[in-house]
Amino acid sequence: MKLLLIICALLLSQSGLAYDRFANVKIESQWVAGDVHILYGSGGNIGSLTGPDGILIIDDQFEPLAHKIEKSLAALRQDDVDKVKYVVNTHYHGDHTGGNIYFAKSASILAHENVRARLAKKPVKSGLPVITYQKGIKMFLNGETVHVKHLSAGHTDGDSVVYFEKANVWHLGDLFFESRFPYIDMKSGGTFQGYRNNIEKLLSMIDDSAKIIPGHGKLTDKTSLQSVLHMMDATAKLVKKMKDSGLSEQQVVTAGLGDKWKAWHWRFITEERWIKTLYASL
Repeated sequence: MKLLLIICALLLSQSGLAYDRFANVKIESQWVAGDVHILYGSGGNIGSLTGPDGILIIDDQFEPLAHKIEKSLAALRQDDVDKVKYVVNTHYHGDHTGGNIYFAKSASILAHENVRARLAKKPVKSGLPVITYQKGIKMFLNGETVHVKHLSAGHTDGDSVVYFEKANVWHLGDLFFESRFPYIDMKSGGTFQGYRNNIEKLLSMIDDSAKIIPGHGKLTDKTSLQSVLHMMDATAKLVKKMKDSGLSEQQVVTAGLGDKWKAWHWRFITEERWIKTLYASL
């Protein structure tokens, strides 16, 4: 009995720390086009579509932020519908799916089948996607046609992008880190070449006037996505040249990528981590 009380106390303490971590996070919304907004907070950017048919969100950040997200969404609506009805997970990472547990109370959660499979391996089983697909799905909601498309393994093996046809807005999840080195989760099926090819494919699908919601970073456009492809090709060429000349991974890290790409370095994917990703992939 005493051991059980200690375990419960530890769990409550950890839960409290998790909520304290997000206590000062503010959810900020920005209009994108039509009835589509982007919500910034902590974790992956949220895309939203509001209207009389119910609220659709793309990704839902972390569970402790769910009430704040819901409140921010309620402020956007123009009708009496204030509950999230649908959630699309662009992939399985916790900063994009943590809110599933909360939103599953009112919403159907959709994702690629690999997302459900990976989430099902986690200790907490609630909030799993209840609708899965292999190639994609189309939704007709609030006067909008929403295309959910699965792409081959890139960031992970369960990546999806979402296209709001009428508004001409794309949400690319973590297949787009705006102006920073991307994260390629090779332990979860991600590959450099797949990621690179997915961006090239998306560039052929997205028109010049479209607005793009990245997984991380600010609302942007096709030009910014093109710069990511350019960066990936240029840095891959540089690392491959050094690797082919016989330099070890650490020697390439020490040499670095030069001043041109320093602005792409950030706290999670540093220049060193990006070089190691490239070195292992080429």
